[in-house]
Amino acid sequence: MGDVDSVLQWTLEPKRAIPHLVLGQGPPGGAWNAIEGSMITLSRGNWMGLPDLSYKDWMRMKKRNLRNDRSTAGDILNYYQYYVKNKGLQGNFVSGAVVTSVIKLGNNMKITSGNNICNNTEFEEEQTQEKSVFQVSGFIENEIGPKQDFCLYAENVVLATGTYDRPSWLGIEGEDLPFVSHQISALEEAVKSKKVHQGSDPVLIIGAGLTAADAILLAHHYNIPVIHAFRRRVNDPQLIFNQLPHVMYPEYHKVHQMMKEQSVFQGGPYKGYMSLPEHHAVHFNDAKKCTFTDKHGQHKAFQVSMVFILIGSNPNLSYLPKNGIDLAWYTDRPVNSKSNALDVDPFTYECLQEKGLYAVGPLAGDYFVRFAQGGALAICSALLKSQKRPP
Repeated sequence: MGDVDSVLQWTLEPKRAIPHLVLGQGPPGGAWNAIEGSMITLSRGNWMGLPDLSYKDWMRMKKRNLRNDRSTAGDILNYYQYYVKNKGLQGNFVSGAVVTSVIKLGNNMKITSGNNICNNTEFEEEQTQEKSVFQVSGFIENEIGPKQDFCLYAENVVLATGTYDRPSWLGIEGEDLPFVSHQISALEEAVKSKKVHQGSDPVLIIGAGLTAADAILLAHHYNIPVIHAFRRRVNDPQLIFNQLPHVMYPEYHKVHQMMKEQSVFQGGPYKGYMSLPEHHAVHFNDAKKCTFTDKHGQHKAFQVSMVFILIGSNPNLSYLPKNGIDLAWYTDRPVNSKSNALDVDPFTYECLQEKGLYAVGPLAGDYFVRFAQGGALAICSALLKSQKRPP
């Protein structure tokens, strides 16, 4: 969305900078139940509503209904697209932009990003007189023709890029074999291409979070046999299933019930599923055999068709100096939304170590949409206050 050329032309005019620039990835809305448009979102529909046109009002206008206050991914996407057009916001969006560098300019500094030199003499002269700004460099992905480099300047930058860029790895032998994947989208592709099916060897799903549960539900829908391995006990209070209301999330509690009642230690009523609680993967080999150790140290091996390691992910902050480590709670370890989020002011969400840089959502340690809305509101309030000039 948006006219890229007009946006770039405006921002590169002499002595002009964007007051605020938001770096985002995909639509807001927290975790999705799956990628397909017909799947149900994790978050309630009203949590994802925007000002002046609530999601419920839009659904009523479209004569559609919410299911347990949740919605389909397709409806949410259509709602956001309609909202942007209805409010005339197309010019505020640049889709397909890949940001490669975000640097704060100091006085009399010239910054070169790759082969794209961001240099504007009149603009630099202004920076020696006023407050510093951020230089944001990257390129526009173009299906037809070469990529288009860009360089923008902004007084404030909001990071809203989420944490799904770099899936976590187990770090064991054979994890890089071609039948091993770390993304649920690979399972969807395997189902569509008939690479896995009802008569194939089981797929192995590793993990005890909602993404792993989504993969189990997807496989179960197509009658694909599943072996499900995870390190925790099935009754561990830290499992996410124990934190979700039964009424709103019946499908996830069904997975949790399967984990309890259909384990390797006992049979159960769920055909085509077997759980391996308190099991640790040791290695995978070329013959698609996976070896585990249980809580007693005993080894077990299983023949599978594919492996999906869905144990979380980490943000890709390569566009920031030192991958953003200097901005985190602990500056001696990588940024992680659970254990080492960006250190922000709780009232403004401004990074404590870099004025003018803000973070929202998982980067600031907020997982659910109801929290992200508060972060977005706090940032808007702080930015509005910062723009007020004395009479």
